[in-house]
Amino acid sequence: MKLSRRILPLASLALVALTGGGMVYAQLEGGDRGVPPVDSASTLEVTGVEVDVTGKNAEEARLEGWRQAQSKGWQALWAKTTGRPINQAPKLGDSVLNAMVSSIVIEQEQIGPTRYIARLGILFERARAGQLLGVGGAAGGQRSAPFLVIPVLQTGSSFQSFESRNEWLRAWNRFRTGGSAIDYVRTSGAGIDPLLLNVHQAGRPGRGWWRMLLDEYGAADVIMPEVHLKRLWPGGPAIGTFTARYSPDNRVIGSFTLRVERGDLVPKLLDEGVRRMDALYTRALVAGILTPDPSLVVEEPAFLNEVAEQIERAAAGQSAPPPSPAQRPSTAIIGPFPTGAMTAVTIQVDTPDAGSVSQAEIAVSRVPGVTSALTTSRALGGTSIMRVTFTGDPGALAAALQAQGWQVSGAGASMRISRGAPAAPQPGNE
Repeated sequence: MKLSRRILPLASLALVALTGGGMVYAQLEGGDRGVPPVDSASTLEVTGVEVDVTGKNAEEARLEGWRQAQSKGWQALWAKTTGRPINQAPKLGDSVLNAMVSSIVIEQEQIGPTRYIARLGILFERARAGQLLGVGGAAGGQRSAPFLVIPVLQTGSSFQSFESRNEWLRAWNRFRTGGSAIDYVRTSGAGIDPLLLNVHQAGRPGRGWWRMLLDEYGAADVIMPEVHLKRLWPGGPAIGTFTARYSPDNRVIGSFTLRVERGDLVPKLLDEGVRRMDALYTRALVAGILTPDPSLVVEEPAFLNEVAEQIERAAAGQSAPPPSPAQRPSTAIIGPFPTGAMTAVTIQVDTPDAGSVSQAEIAVSRVPGVTSALTTSRALGGTSIMRVTFTGDPGALAAALQAQGWQVSGAGASMRISRGAPAAPQPGNE
């Protein structure tokens, strides 16, 4: 499981672009927002293990039920992971199973004086169970690219996603993804998420905004599991029509319908819907249907590899072979590699668009002695912040940037660069 990153300048840009500052503040701060996803990276889960046992008393019957559930859960996990018949699962003793099982989840239970009937979920520790399974916990050992999850709930004529805390969002964020073949990127729905990941964004096919969102959340593509929840009357039967969608083009993988007879069983209906959705996406992955859209990949300039090789050769103390005139970048600066202590330098740079961010990173990376140049705060149309690791005197870094045509102000571990007129000195950098 991957958690989304928070980029404050991006949030500020979205607030200004979508609506007024005061109103947005009220929308984000008011109400009960956010459903933290369950961290299931270290466990493998099997659900729906049914037991019906008897004992001398209620406590003994319950312990015997849990012991049998561990054994049944291990067999089900082995069959699910390896794809082999359940009767071929290795036989494990109670001591081994006790060491592998991290917890038991009670889905439903009935306790009598000498009888125990229950449906349980068994959570196995990935590190220990994985050694016997021989795979990473995903079906067949296959693992997808990271997919950003935007759950869409329709009730009546109203559509919801991250705009408010709802049961469909809760169901997805309590789903344990450790045993799934899909690498789900789930977010809580707090902070800026309701403005960026909403129902309207889920139906927007344009690639430009999608590329930026997927890059910020660390995903390669998007899936949009949708449910149309219909309640026949308050507290009465409820029908859920589930549709598995993916890609900004809203491609449909499959759909199904579930029903419960009481309103208080809706959370269980949605939990079962998530499990079946996961099965649909997994089958699509195995069939080669669920693949990232190449148009969503942010391509880097071709000469980045050449720049990276030059930096590596310089760091190793090797002399780079002279490039041909056709291959030599017009603005490249090849010089002696500086020596000295490694220094962390914060650089502010004007970034009117997304391309200017990459250009600034490339320009700084070309400077001999720079071992890393990472934009830690991106603000399109404003000032982004770059964290640079440089071996040598920061003054040498400033001189190298000036030689590339940048206007540099400030000194020491904090400076500002721009392509236009010299920037005004920042407070504390004079």
